Amino acid sequence: MSKSTKQTKYSAIKPKQRLPDWIKPTIGKVSQLEKVQNLVKEYKLHTICEEGRCPNRGECYASGTATFLLGGSVCTRSCAFCQVEKGIAPMNLDPLEPERVAKAVLSLKLKYVVLTSVARDDLLDHGASMFTTTMRAIRELSSSISIEVLTPDFWGGSIDKAKATEKQRERLTTVLNAKPVCFNHNIETVERLQKEVRRGATYERSLELLRVAQEIDSSIPTKSGLMLGLGEEREEIIQALKDLRSVNCQQITIGQYLRPSLSHLPVMKYWHPKEFNDFGKICLDLGFKRVNSGPLVRSSYHAAQE
Repeated sequence: MSKSTKQTKYSAIKPKQRLPDWIKPTIGKVSQLEKVQNLVKEYKLHTICEEGRCPNRGECYASGTATFLLGGSVCTRSCAFCQVEKGIAPMNLDPLEPERVAKAVLSLKLKYVVLTSVARDDLLDHGASMFTTTMRAIRELSSSISIEVLTPDFWGGSIDKAKATEKQRERLTTVLNAKPVCFNHNIETVERLQKEVRRGATYERSLELLRVAQEIDSSIPTKSGLMLGLGEEREEIIQALKDLRSVNCQQITIGQYLRPSLSHLPVMKYWHPKEFNDFGKICLDLGFKRVNSGPLVRSSYHAAQE
């Protein structure tokens, strides 16, 4: 579907209510926000904080946390919720990107770094080596910085499912062997809405990735995230949480989906903060060890908290 077609399709759908008063992004320190933005520009880097217009970026920057987007700014998938630019022919990988990320991390005196990436289905290893080379570059400058990874599903490259599964495991093993402090992969939404929301990804495949991550190295905690407001029902959310626990996912983030533009999926509901609190309690009852649930919570929100 072309961008213009999607915009026509989605712009005709109105959210059920106006932006509620509890959706108020935290600003943080303006000086720290400008410092990070200027440094990112200077080193020619990308952060999901900026590319995804995260409402918490000022607060996270001020607390010494940032999420770097590896592999360029063009994603090979076209998820209908995401602000990141899409395209079938992304740029070649920049061999100096890991070094520049490491220098930026050191300059910003970050204590906790989250590395994520655009989906790079065009690469043989789907970008697994981007994570490991960047982790290595950061640790060469400072061994005290904690590094979390938020990866795509590493799926594809073969029409044979068994071979694709084997390749996915190899790519995942490559990343986990580099010993991140946490492995994060988002299922994003409930099972029923996966096809519309996450084009190119599947619910089953994401759950399997999280399961295999624990199988490969159970010492590295796994984490996932859900966006609410895309038309899901309460019972579906609880089932998704149960499904995550069934593969021993230990950490969870739950936040409100906010529509980036008219060419993206519309917001069907703004869930109330009390409902987010309720889901947070359910998560704890299900056995999640770390839970962040609230309207403005995102994948890396308070990631550094113990």
